[in-house]
Amino acid sequence: MKHETTAELDQQANPQDEQYRPSERQRERERFRRARQRRNRWTASLCTLVSLVAVAATVVASPGWDRLHSRFLDGAEFRKTFPAILDGFWLNVQMFLIAEVLILVLGLLIALVRVTRAPGLQPLRLAATLYVDVFRGVPTLLLVFLVGFGLPALQLQGTPSQPWLLGVIALVLSYTAYVGEVLRAGLNSVHPAQRNAARALGLSESQTLRRVILPQAVRNVLPPLLNDFIALQKDTALVAVLGPLEALRVAQIKANYDFNYTPYLGAAALFIAMTIPLTRYADRLQRRAAQRTWAEAGQ
Repeated sequence: MKHETTAELDQQANPQDEQYRPSERQRERERFRRARQRRNRWTASLCTLVSLVAVAATVVASPGWDRLHSRFLDGAEFRKTFPAILDGFWLNVQMFLIAEVLILVLGLLIALVRVTRAPGLQPLRLAATLYVDVFRGVPTLLLVFLVGFGLPALQLQGTPSQPWLLGVIALVLSYTAYVGEVLRAGLNSVHPAQRNAARALGLSESQTLRRVILPQAVRNVLPPLLNDFIALQKDTALVAVLGPLEALRVAQIKANYDFNYTPYLGAAALFIAMTIPLTRYADRLQRRAAQRTWAEAGQ
């Protein structure tokens, strides 16, 4: 008995080599849960449908529905103006992509400067803190005006003259302050033991930052980071005040031509089509982060 093999011990622990079969009570509970989930889904769908029908009926029955339909929901006007608005929306996408790359790089630099504790970098830390305080406090639209009209007024050599480029500069200045704070929070969320362990393994400071700290920091703050970029995509429409023919500006020109505001609906549809997938992806990342936190707390 003292020399029993592992297989014999397993056989004694499980005399019947069969797959697990739930009891009748367990199967009944599972059927009840599935039935309850189906009932909840049907109830939620029915309530949503009833709410949508009630809202639509209220809008259609309102006294100004005919005027609203002709001014904002003109199908012929939508089909006529949508191609031009779509061409203008491509400029919004270009501004978003250019600004996103610059914001990520500059925001990371701001975050790294603010978390460093080197005494010689104290002036840079003060400058980064002042930058964040100022540009988070200035409304983005006001910053677009200040950069778009103030920067060319300086008449400095090399100053860009394209309105869309001035708008990108304003967006970068504004959103770098927000993204820098998000990334700083991510860097501070990494436990100091991670850095100590990496240094104990022989990694240099730069290798520790690149291979250990940054991956964890970005993962921790990816959902709020995506939320900032969703807001950035929408705020590219603010550049319309400077005159470039992006989606909102084209819609404004088309609407002012015959006082039909359906083009605004076309521009809104394009922004919605762009932001909803990003929003759903951000929600999915938040759910996964919450599930990971619950799993770690349960261990």
